[in-house]
Formats: sequence, C-alpha cells, structure tokens
Amino acid sequence: MFRAALRVPVALLALGCLVLAAEGSAGTGTAAAAYRADGGHGPGDRDPIDGRVRAAMARMTLPEKIGQMFVLQVNGDTATTTNPTDVAANQALYGAGVRNGADLVATYHPGGIIYFTGTDNLNNPQQVALLSNGLQRAALAGHGVPLQISTDQEGGVVTRIPPPSAISPGNMAIGATFDRDLSYTTAAATGRQLRAMGIAMDHAPVVDVNTNPRNTVDGTRAFSDRTRTVSVFGAAAVTGYQHNGVAATAKHFPGLGSAEANPDTGIAVVDETREEILRTDIPPFRAAIAAGVKSIMPTAVIVPALDPTRTPAILSRPILTGLLRNQLGYDGVIITDALRAEALASIPQPQVILGAVHAGNDELLLPTDPPAAIATLSAAVRDGTVSRQRIDRSVYRILRMKAELGLFDNPFTTGEAVDSTVGTPAQQQVMAEAARRSITLLRNATGLLPLPADSGRHVLVTGWGFSSVPALADKLNGRGLVATPMWTGSPDAQTIRQVVAAAGASDVTVVLTNNAWGDVTQQNLVTALLASGAKVVTVAVGGPCDIAYLPTAPVYLAAYGYRDVSLTALTDVLTGGQPVGRLPVTVRTPDGSRVLYPYGSGIGYPTTAGGR
Repeated sequence: MFRAALRVPVALLALGCLVLAAEGSAGTGTAAAAYRADGGHGPGDRDPIDGRVRAAMARMTLPEKIGQMFVLQVNGDTATTTNPTDVAANQALYGAGVRNGADLVATYHPGGIIYFTGTDNLNNPQQVALLSNGLQRAALAGHGVPLQISTDQEGGVVTRIPPPSAISPGNMAIGATFDRDLSYTTAAATGRQLRAMGIAMDHAPVVDVNTNPRNTVDGTRAFSDRTRTVSVFGAAAVTGYQHNGVAATAKHFPGLGSAEANPDTGIAVVDETREEILRTDIPPFRAAIAAGVKSIMPTAVIVPALDPTRTPAILSRPILTGLLRNQLGYDGVIITDALRAEALASIPQPQVILGAVHAGNDELLLPTDPPAAIATLSAAVRDGTVSRQRIDRSVYRILRMKAELGLFDNPFTTGEAVDSTVGTPAQQQVMAEAARRSITLLRNATGLLPLPADSGRHVLVTGWGFSSVPALADKLNGRGLVATPMWTGSPDAQTIRQVVAAAGASDVTVVLTNNAWGDVTQQNLVTALLASGAKVVTVAVGGPCDIAYLPTAPVYLAAYGYRDVSLTALTDVLTGGQPVGRLPVTVRTPDGSRVLYPYGSGIGYPTTAGGR
C-alpha cells in the first residue's frame, strides 16, 4: 500500500495523552508579550528573526502598519489586470484609483490578500503563481514587506483551487480512515502545492468538534464528533501544512460544532455550559497550539457561557484575550473570520473594526467596506482610542509569522515549482489513498454490493448533485457497467415518478443524498424507490447522518464528499473494492434518543461476495 514519504513526527504520537490530560482544564498559562518597547519577543529573547522584524517595523509608516492588519480580496487573474469586469469590481470596492491588485497594494498596504474562485484569482496553477509573484513585486516595491497570500483550501466541500491540483477528500473523510498519518500527509500535499503557487497561508484545518448532526457550517468539514479525534487529527494537519512552508489556521474558535446556524448567513449560538466548552471544544485548539499553529481564527458565534454580554466571539475580549491569549497561552496571530458575515450585519462597521482590535485580533479579514474600515482604525490611533503600541503588537506578530515562513527571504515562486509539485501523481496518490480508505459501508442487508465490474448490468445513478450524478455514472461506465445519470436535486412529485419509472427498467439504482436530514424531498425520493421494489444503493455524499432519516434503506454507504477524488473511491468500493472506512461520528435517531450506528461502525464485504 502506498505511503507518502513524509510521516507524522514522533512528537505527535504523544499528543493523544496531552489532549486527554488537557480536556478537563481551562489552562493557566499567561501569553508572552508579543512586542515590548524595550525589545524582545518575550522576556530576554534576542533572535535573528526578532531583529529582522524590528528593522522592518522601524522603516514602516503608521498607514503601512495599519494596512498590515487587513487581509483583503482583489479581483483579477494578474496583479495588473485590465479586464473591464475585474477593474469595475475593484473600483466598486476600493474606489476609482484601485483598478487591480498592484493599485490595491500601493494604495492601502494590506498585510494579506485572500484568493477566491469568484474573483478570477484561481484559474489554473501557473496563473495563480504569476498572480502571486505580481502581487509580491508590488508589495516589495512599496514598503518592502511581503504579502501574506492565503486561501481556504480545506479539501472536500471547501476547495478553492480546482484540478489539476490534487484535492483532499476533506476532514470527515480523513477522520473516517482512523489514520492520523493521513491527516498529516494530505495537509502536507496541500501545503506543498499551495506554496508552489505562492500561497503561504491556508485557512485550515477546521478543528470544531461536530457534536450537532444538524450543524450547517461544519458537517463534513469537521474530522469527528469526538474531542480526542479532532485534537489528534487537527494537530497532525497543522504540522503537515507548516512543515511545507504554509501557515495553518485552526478554526473556528472557540468552537462551532454544537451550533446549528452558519455565522456567514445568520446568527449562530453555542448554548453549552462553560465546563462543556472547556471539556469538548477547547482541547483541539490546545492541541493545535501545542503543535505550533501560526494562526487561529475566531468566528462570529455567540457563546453566552464565555461572554454573558452575548458579544460575538470574534469581537469578545473575554474570549480572545481572556481565554485564548491568557488562559491557553497563545501568542501567535489571531485572524478574524470574515467581518462581512451576516452575523455582524446589524453592528455598525466602526464598532466591528474597533471591537475586533479591542478583543485581541491581529488581522481583520474582509471588512464590508475596506477603505472605511482602514480609515476607522487610522482615526482611532490618531485620537488615542487605539494606542500605537497596540498596533505594533499585532504588526510584530504578523511580520514574525511572515519571517518564520521565509517570506522575507523569498516570497516568489517559479513555473518549474508549479510543474514539479502541483497535481503530480505523488500528490494525487496521497489524496486518493485517503479517499479510498474513507468509504464506509453501514448496511448491506440484501447483499446487493459489490456490483460485478464488467458485467454490463444497467445502473441508474440519480439523486442529489448536478455534477456528481453524471460523474459517478461515467466512472461506473468505465468499470464495465451500463450507467445512466438522472439528476433530481430536491425532486418534486413528478420527478420522483419519473425516477421510479427509470429504476424499474434498471438492474440497480444508486441514489445520492446530501444532507437529506434537512430536505424531505430527498427522503421522499429514496422512500419511493424502495417502495417500488427497485434494488437501491443509497450513498451519502455529505454527512453520514442521512441514514437516520432513511431507516428502511437496506444498502447504505457514506462517502463524506462529492469531489472527484471521493467519487473515484466510491466507484472502487461499489465495484468490489473492500470498504474499510469507519464512522468518525455517532449516528442517532432524529430525536437523538437512541444510537443507531456507534462511532467506529463500518462493515466490509465477505470475501466470497467478490470483495477485493
């Protein structure tokens, strides 16, 4: 079996014990002083990086320092784009003088740029590398401080950079392998590819403990509903990223796993007690800190047990300075989740900006109105509301992180680095192994699986996934079956009747679901297919808890994802590959009163059934 050359360091093998010991305690450490007027990163520390950072700060103006605290987006596939659509989008966000990334860097001096697909940043690896180099040249031509270029490449459902880059199947899929080495190797492969494209920060991993199966923000983005599993796998991922020159970001502090709403789209509340939070949600962040995580991202969740004023965590000094800095002893970079989140929409932006700084954040990500946000912080420093020393503390942390990542030495990449790293067979194999070992068979009551490859059997592939349904059909056709796709999404009654009719003319029907627990129409489709007498294989390509809402489904698989890497692994299992994944979560009845499938559940094929 393939094993990547990079392995989890021996130090991580003891992490499980560290995590278990920490789960019952809130922590008593005191954060080191990040920047002192008399010098040193903490008491008596005089190191080469410290001197380099101080020298850079001494050359910076106040506007340049304030700019370092902002991480912004820019439209365009090059730093000097003249594409009319991108130019118009940049001018709408930043003013008439900002046509492209080079203008943005020269005008507002942001410390970081975050890449998105919808902003025309991520078209192909070579283009991304050229964009990164162009932005870095613009930064160095100004104040001489390299940019922190980042993206959200978690893998699975949150994947910004598309193929041909090798894509991880996502955290829950990795959790289902029960192999922490794969958390390290997939993060390492992602990190190597990102750095080759000039990206030195990944806003990953998610280290939320997904205790609420109806959680709409985490789901398969979480490793597990078990604190220890998340802690160990999260720390391994942090190490994998950072061993390859990419700063990891542990998120979403102080934990979103028990929430139901997504702060990006609504108000999220964690109603756990302080004791429950310290026991369940905080240990993965402790583990990430112990692994040396370079940044932690709080989010706009309301946690009354930690802040009775119900101030969102992202703006809460008791949570960020009191708990994260003082009790947990974290002295790295704190970067906000997106400040344009819906959960903050009712708060005036000046309050958001100053509240985020007062709470203890170092970097302010994606404010709603960036020029006004920068002006707000600048005015607060001028009138003494925010001290220059406070700005310096954050800038020191930010620049130190950049120096530790080697960005002051060389922030650039090359086309050769892209070609030799991104999407190579070695990187693809790492991701394929993780996906292949994640596929979990929970029920095979009728013995319908595996489907004999090269049998010419007619298979209807239907259900959720506009692209997933035809993609899976194509893969099954490649294994010698005759597969027909029939996408339904959230089907109405007429669509369900059409699918049932098509199933009647097929030997087997494979139906995909994604979060069917919240979509009764998906449930109705599966129920109707089963009632018709069709031979049905149900596959969850989202979270595995759909089975609780489909109690009569006789054959059920959890794939944990719908990206190509997961569909390829699913195809292998459907056609005879042994399913070896196990549930990284507990599946309960919809009312939560009874366990249906315990943590660790999963079955294989009898060897006599053709499993290989």
